[in-house]
Amino acid sequence: MIIGYVNTNREAIIKLAVLGENKVNQGIKAVIDTGYTGFLTLPSAIITKLGLIWYME
Repeated sequence: MIIGYVNTNREAIIKLAVLGENKVNQGIKAVIDTGYTGFLTLPSAIITKLGLIWYME
């Protein structure tokens, strides 16, 4: 089960932990998208901090 909340803009928010390639763990808040495609968009600062590989289609 996923637990989250609805913000004042009526967006469903959940908290996630993303583990980077460098074993650094980063907590983030994410807006649930009902048209989810299987990809998570992260700010570039978090991608760099976690040592993640950039994926662009």
